[in-house]
Amino acid sequence: MEVTQVGAGCELQRFGTARAPPPPQEMANPVVVISSCSSQEEENRCTFNQHTSPSEELLLEDQMRRKLKFFFMNPCEKFWARGRKPWKLAIQILKIAMVTIQLVFFGLSNQMVVAFKEENTIAFKHLFLKGYMDRMDDTYAVYTQSDVYDQITFAVNQYLQLRNTSVGNHAYENKGMEQSALTICQHFYRQGNICPGNDTFDIDPEIETECFFVEPDEPFHIGTLEENKLNLTLDFHRLLTVELQFKLKAINLQTIRHHELPDCYDFTLTITLDNKAHSGRIKISLDNDISIRECKDWHVSGSIQKNTHYMMIFDAFVILISLTSLILCLRSVIRGLQLQQEFVGFFLLHYKKEVSVSDRMEFVNGWYIMIIISDVLTVIGSILKMEIQAKSLTSYDVCSILLGTSTMLVWLGVIRYLGFFQKYNLLILTLQAALPNVIRFCCCAAMIYLGYCFCGWIVLGPYHDKFRSLNVVSECLFSLINGDDMFATFAKMQRKSYLVWLFSRIYLYSFISLFIYMILSLFIALITDTYETIKHYQQDGFPETELRTFISECKDLPNSGKYRLKDDTPVSIFCCCKK
Repeated sequence: MEVTQVGAGCELQRFGTARAPPPPQEMANPVVVISSCSSQEEENRCTFNQHTSPSEELLLEDQMRRKLKFFFMNPCEKFWARGRKPWKLAIQILKIAMVTIQLVFFGLSNQMVVAFKEENTIAFKHLFLKGYMDRMDDTYAVYTQSDVYDQITFAVNQYLQLRNTSVGNHAYENKGMEQSALTICQHFYRQGNICPGNDTFDIDPEIETECFFVEPDEPFHIGTLEENKLNLTLDFHRLLTVELQFKLKAINLQTIRHHELPDCYDFTLTITLDNKAHSGRIKISLDNDISIRECKDWHVSGSIQKNTHYMMIFDAFVILISLTSLILCLRSVIRGLQLQQEFVGFFLLHYKKEVSVSDRMEFVNGWYIMIIISDVLTVIGSILKMEIQAKSLTSYDVCSILLGTSTMLVWLGVIRYLGFFQKYNLLILTLQAALPNVIRFCCCAAMIYLGYCFCGWIVLGPYHDKFRSLNVVSECLFSLINGDDMFATFAKMQRKSYLVWLFSRIYLYSFISLFIYMILSLFIALITDTYETIKHYQQDGFPETELRTFISECKDLPNSGKYRLKDDTPVSIFCCCKK
């Protein structure tokens, strides 16, 4: 190996053996060698070899090593090398504080919105459903014809007497000079003649709908089936559903106490009496479709408007910080890709070798990509939040998803800077090394898991509440893997069919034994084995790749001054701390 000393700090080694001087005979009788370059790439290489002296080639290698070593330095080392201020680190710290504060304020506001929706829905159930009690949504039903008429009559009467019965600020929806009416619709088969005693039926499955309206100002009173003024007749043999639909409005005044402008709410209520099963049990449910919009005419005394402006200024500052972070990280990613292409061409030109995919991926910083995604979500979420505060939009759920995800990614991005310290880097390296094996392992385990899901749904679904749908089955089985609610899952299995009950025992015992004692243990062993491997590497050294071997030949320290460019300013010791 030929060793050449360039400068004072970087010892350059040329791969391969030194070329011996030619024999005297060859010097006396030189042989002319004609080289042909078949491709553009080889032509460039030939041109480079013809015009580049060995000393210039060694200088280019020296510059490439220093450029690569500087690229992979941490922020403090870059400061000592070229005096570059760690702007991205400072912006990330500032952004964490600001985004978290923004999320807390929005979370408190969103919590009031959700609470107002839920409390109004509960109030409507008590107002319009006769005999309703809390937590009886799944069991609330009627079983006689008179109870069906009573439920309809009760709901209509409560709607007409809303001003005198409701303790909330509820009102009818106004359409011009008139108020919106309550709609009663029944859906039934077009024709049906059912005789269960003779095991015969004649039915037309086409569904027809009949509706009529009840105006809020129309006089109405509760009476018997013969006395009521609804003029409603139900054919229960053909009846599928009865729906009562009406709209109410309200204003959420509790936001004033938190220095926010109130929102106006539109409630579209639908009371459904479901007789699709024709089982003798008509289930009753109340659905509340809620929309939020800006109030048309409002006036609030005090400093609420000022506080809203201050919050919008704060949100604008968050957008500015996020855009700055986005630009800096995007610039770093682009520079990394440019340096990757430069190194690939350099390595192919000098060593006639292709750079491996793993070495190429070293130049793609996944942390920067995650921060870029976080910044994009923060900007979009902050704009939506400003629109919500200005009462132009009411997309609370979309805004909460964007801000929540962006805040999570911002906090995860801090791990990058902790990774510069060896003791904190153990978690990151373990996750990176174990991720490919974990993904492959989870794909295999998912096949077994899905098989149990489908089997449990089709066999145990009719007899167990936790297996009624694929979504519920998946949640139940995942809970069993974590040891949650095991006894209740066994105990709630109905014994109407001994064969299915026996199958459920085999099914549950085999699933628990397979996933808890085998698959979960193998999953933990996979992570543990990777953890031990990383610890061993930290003690004895990580395997060197061609890229790292090439960089390690440069021994210049960050504070040696050899990484500085001509335009670099002197280093101030008060800006960054040396590691």
